[in-house]
Amino acid sequence: MSVSLASACTPTVQLEAPREPITINLNVKLDADVRLRLIKEAQEDVKQNPIF
Repeated sequence: MSVSLASACTPTVQLEAPREPITINLNVKLDADVRLRLIKEAQEDVKQNPIF
């Protein structure tokens, strides 16, 4: 009797694959990289041509 109770309490884990593909959006990183480049270029331009 104890054997049947022990087998009834075994946990089960079910894994299911997602139906839609997983997408990773990297636009934020690219946008930050472009901004850093523009800031560096602007700083170099101001050093070469002091306007103020």
